[in-house]
Amino acid sequence: MDYDDVVVGAGPNGLTAAAVLARAGHRVLVCEAAETIGGGARTDEAFGAGIRRDACSAVHPTGFVSPAFERLALADHGLHWLVPDLSVVHGFGPGHAIGLARDRERCAAGLGRDARRWEAAVGWAGESPGLVDDVLGLPAPPRHPLALGRFGAPAALPVSAFTRGAFRDDATRALFAGIAAHGARPLSSAGSTAAGLLLATLAGSGWPVARGGSQAISDALASVVTAAGGTIETGRRITGLAELPRADRLFFDTSPRAFAAIVGERLPARYRRALGRFRYGPGTCKVDFLLREPIPWRDERFSRTATFHLAADVGQIAESERAVAAGRIPSVPWVLGGEPTRIDPTRAPAGTHLAWAYCHVPAGSDADCSDAIVEQIERCAPGFRDVVSGTIVTTAAGLERYNANNVGGDIGCGATSLRQLLARPVVRPTPQATPVPGVYLCSAATAPGGGVHGMSGYRAARHALAKERA
Repeated sequence: MDYDDVVVGAGPNGLTAAAVLARAGHRVLVCEAAETIGGGARTDEAFGAGIRRDACSAVHPTGFVSPAFERLALADHGLHWLVPDLSVVHGFGPGHAIGLARDRERCAAGLGRDARRWEAAVGWAGESPGLVDDVLGLPAPPRHPLALGRFGAPAALPVSAFTRGAFRDDATRALFAGIAAHGARPLSSAGSTAAGLLLATLAGSGWPVARGGSQAISDALASVVTAAGGTIETGRRITGLAELPRADRLFFDTSPRAFAAIVGERLPARYRRALGRFRYGPGTCKVDFLLREPIPWRDERFSRTATFHLAADVGQIAESERAVAAGRIPSVPWVLGGEPTRIDPTRAPAGTHLAWAYCHVPAGSDADCSDAIVEQIERCAPGFRDVVSGTIVTTAAGLERYNANNVGGDIGCGATSLRQLLARPVVRPTPQATPVPGVYLCSAATAPGGGVHGMSGYRAARHALAKERA
């Protein structure tokens, strides 16, 4: 059977592209190598039946505000967001923490004398009309240039310089540094502030989880595809173009490395060389925890969030990211984690709880950092070890084996360097379009980059439809 469009990869971007194309009346086929759809947005029962663990992505601030997801009306296909009161809580030690609330007044109260400085430096999602659309639409010309300009200038700064100038209190500096360090860059590197500004701004909207697990996002997208007549095939690994059926257009939700290997000599040599220069970020070592009780935090704010950061101060975050950039396992990592069952009890039977945590490690590392991660949680929540009944450790190398797009364990499918914030993977008005007519790269390796928001797939599909109408 011939198709109008074939999509290789059923991650959020591939499924979003397929959904847009199928809704436009196209005959669409999605080929996924794994036995389940979702890529980085999959949920399994590795701890046992009825216990739903997010295998990779877990919290979705960009997905919650994604223009693509909104226009596809995923709520009509079963997606339900659960939004905690506090977007993130940063723990420094037992009973010592700072939180970032969705409510503006409560957020200001929590930030103390830095409240006005935070608003001046970071802004508030509700008062930045169009900013999210423009940031997630990069590098297209902005529709709200003033808002984007206010965002863009400080985004190019290193976190170390930005926080020194923006805030007075060390706690606030550490709070922002932890948010920015989601980008897995040294705090002294140019452009490392960008991820922090976007995610901190979105704290005013919320950092939600999907009810039932991140798989709910993928399942909702798949429902849009199949409801519009599209076909999804799992367990179908593609290694060359000859393995694909005839189609007018091809979309690849893959890493640039895999894309170049599949398409091969059809790509112009100059473009292949550009893809070869694309850089991936550091890896991640993740630990999932099965708990008898919730984590015994000493600060009640942790009970009102799905996301936590742990670091004694900015110095711990800076040293941890500096070590990773130098190819070393951090001796005292800063830790990013969450407790989804705090706000989503549907994920586990009564009396059972889930948590997860990770730290950054050098790309490709097979190091098990679970002891260091547990130590950081225990430091802020004495007695944590006593409530753990099971663990699953996934090293950086293991993350790549789980999902080939996580090259070296990079869950963002590409470094968040200043260059690759805009030239992702190359400088083009629509970076998803390649020099080969009808062939698109639509993974998180293309702007706007990592996160479960579907915008790379959405932009690829919209560009293809515009070309068809032209």
